[in-house]
Amino acid sequence: MTHPDFEAVIAIARRAGDAILAIYDGPEFDVETKEDNSPLTAADRAAHGIIDRELRALTPTIPVLSEEGADVPVAERRQWSRFWLVDPLDGTKEFIKRNGEFTVNIALIEGERPVWGVIHAPALGMTYAGVVGAGAWRQSADGPRQPLAVRAPDNGHAVVKSRSHPSGELAEYLQRIHVADEVPVGSSLKFCAVAEGRATLYPRFGPTMEWDTGAGQAIVEAAGGHVVMAEDERTPLRYNKDDLHNGYFIVSA
Repeated sequence: MTHPDFEAVIAIARRAGDAILAIYDGPEFDVETKEDNSPLTAADRAAHGIIDRELRALTPTIPVLSEEGADVPVAERRQWSRFWLVDPLDGTKEFIKRNGEFTVNIALIEGERPVWGVIHAPALGMTYAGVVGAGAWRQSADGPRQPLAVRAPDNGHAVVKSRSHPSGELAEYLQRIHVADEVPVGSSLKFCAVAEGRATLYPRFGPTMEWDTGAGQAIVEAAGGHVVMAEDERTPLRYNKDDLHNGYFIVSA
């Protein structure tokens, strides 16, 4: 299949990030609560509108599945050979806390696997991207692109943990492995920490959706790492399931 213009998709993610920052840097914003008890802000809606509109204009034949537009019937999704998987604002809790650790996530899914991923962290001025089989990189707002590669643990794992979602199962898991360091990070930046070698392991024993992980998985795999199911580490995390919830998973260098 002919691949879309990757540079154009990166530009879309950055424009969505600019719209998020306009609200983040402005006066106080309202926070709504969705049916699943997750927060929603005007920034989520603004980013979704930009990404959905511009991806459909860029690639009219590729469907878009976004957190803020996920009500697509399973029967329809099952017909898709590939699609865009989008989280317009990953880490809304971090956005509300104003700690900067929120991202725009765009992934291209082919079959059941992510093949491209873009994660843009607008408040940090950093973009991460990866093409599975071709490599991954990061780029600051005014710097050159730097290649990413995972690193093996030296003397125990540097474990990246969720800043906002603690888990009893995670605590039990960490007792069974050699942990040299713990790195708390918000949003999909946890995947980026493994991809850039700042951490060697990200075990996730908590609820996530497919749009939370698609872009990060592509970037980690492009950097040489793995994203597998916790219950069977031979099985990679897969997409376009009937139920869009993920099972527990392990991100490993």
